[in-house]
Amino acid sequence: MRIGIDDTDSPRGMCTTYLGAVLIRRLSRAGIAVRQARLVRLNPNVPWKTRGNAAVCIEAAGSPREAFRLACSTVEEYADLAHEHTHPGVVVSDEELPSGFYQRAVQGFCTLPEALEIIGNAGALSKGYKKKMGLIGATAAVSSYFDDATYEILAYRDRSCWGTPRLVERESLFAADLHTYPHTWDTVDRENGVVVCVPHTPDPVLFGIRGERPGWVALAREEVISERPSLEQVWITNQGTDAHLIPGISPELQEGCSYLLAGTVASVPRTFKGGHVSVLMTWGNQSLTCMAYEPTKGFREVVRALLPGDRLRVAGSYKKGSINLEKLQVLSAPEGAVCMPPVCERCGKRMTSAGTMKGYKCRRCGGRGREPETVMIPRTITPGWYEVPPTARRHLARPLCRGVREDLLSLVPAP
Repeated sequence: MRIGIDDTDSPRGMCTTYLGAVLIRRLSRAGIAVRQARLVRLNPNVPWKTRGNAAVCIEAAGSPREAFRLACSTVEEYADLAHEHTHPGVVVSDEELPSGFYQRAVQGFCTLPEALEIIGNAGALSKGYKKKMGLIGATAAVSSYFDDATYEILAYRDRSCWGTPRLVERESLFAADLHTYPHTWDTVDRENGVVVCVPHTPDPVLFGIRGERPGWVALAREEVISERPSLEQVWITNQGTDAHLIPGISPELQEGCSYLLAGTVASVPRTFKGGHVSVLMTWGNQSLTCMAYEPTKGFREVVRALLPGDRLRVAGSYKKGSINLEKLQVLSAPEGAVCMPPVCERCGKRMTSAGTMKGYKCRRCGGRGREPETVMIPRTITPGWYEVPPTARRHLARPLCRGVREDLLSLVPAP
């Protein structure tokens, strides 16, 4: 059977993965064998999410009714039910649910009536609290499948420490990253000197280390020096897989979905107040703005280095008429050419315009010239992939240290 839970946290605390870790131990004590702990990230652009839009799914063998009872009692004990935006859902099913529901939940949007219909058709056990919105994520978690998967070990704080500053030794995290990258990632951001894996929110998570195999995350975790966790759990997850990206082959883009698109740079990049950078890209028969916001730090220099005519693939979320860049591939970046006034043959100084249709004139010696000089602009960017730093990376975005999804690239041909 699969046990799905979602929407138990709030901005002021709790974490659905922590609740899931507690439930795993209660199931085991009740004689229900836990086969897999699954952390399922859903569409990162859902406006009603709390933080990372994560649901959990626990695969187990035993009595579905007993598992359902334990799941509901754990939610009722730990979920922040008093918060106005917390609406938990629990689903337990011993039948497979349609995987298409999960795909729509990670790439688009699903509704509560759709979730209830799937639950009813499968005869699954379910309970929704308050507005019951958590039933959407719980159903998506139970119906989830991972063509690609990564792992994360999450260490959780003792309840007496919740809301207080976390005690995790910074140097130990950099050491863990040094010894296990690229098999683990997003532990720290070396370029910006920032710790990434320790949250700053008032939830039970102490730190989390992501990697390609359970052994690698465990190896990195051994190097971390911190306050003593109350419990730890290794999750299999769709994080770092680009599962949210849709190949951009339709002429219509849906608000709140994430895409991989191919196009040609159509303008010189612009920098706005606050440090945000935009560049216009021709995609099919339309123009599309691509944005690199200030939190992407050095990635903005990549965008600033683009010139009209460069051919690209870009990945990111479509929001308010623009693509919020997560990464991009420069397919070609030829040398740029600009026309400049010619150099005077007599005195070696660059001429200035003599007026419309009048050619050029040397202000020093009076020499004349008719044709402008074409000057090639050397490029600071070369073909290849570029990504935002770990501090700005979304959970689902696949880091370049894992390579790229060739199956997705094949659906988005170069322009």
